[in-house]
Amino acid sequence: MKKSYVTIVSCCFILLMFAMVQPAGATQVHAEPEGLWAHQIAHLFFIISMGILIYWLREWKLVEEKGWRLVQYSALFFILWNIDAIIVHHLDQLGDTFRTINAGTWYASISMNKDSSGLAFLYYIVKLDHLLSVPAIFFLYIGLRQLLKQAQVMKTSDGKS
Repeated sequence: MKKSYVTIVSCCFILLMFAMVQPAGATQVHAEPEGLWAHQIAHLFFIISMGILIYWLREWKLVEEKGWRLVQYSALFFILWNIDAIIVHHLDQLGDTFRTINAGTWYASISMNKDSSGLAFLYYIVKLDHLLSVPAIFFLYIGLRQLLKQAQVMKTSDGKS
């Protein structure tokens, strides 16, 4: 009886949450000029942190284990994603170069104010940042799951002796 009550309440809560959905923009606007500078510095800090993580994983030879190797791949993809984000934030600040039409919708488009098709192509490519962030999160998840399995195996083998 108690279990079915919890299930019903949970389902009602989930349905309520779906009923209250509102559009959310996929971009973040930063207040001029400090907001963008702080955000770019945060990306740089993230790059340095992931680089240090990769360095110590390799220095301590932890990458010989599958879980840590996957965490290292995650850190590499996070570095690439942050570099991509820094580039796209910089290009977004070139206000006289791009004009975004219907931003945040399925029908958004980018028009160039100047003759710079190469820059438009670069902008289009770096806006596909999910091609770097999703693999980073995936490798992190798989790596941590592998490390958890390894820890559980070691814990059960220690308990048997």
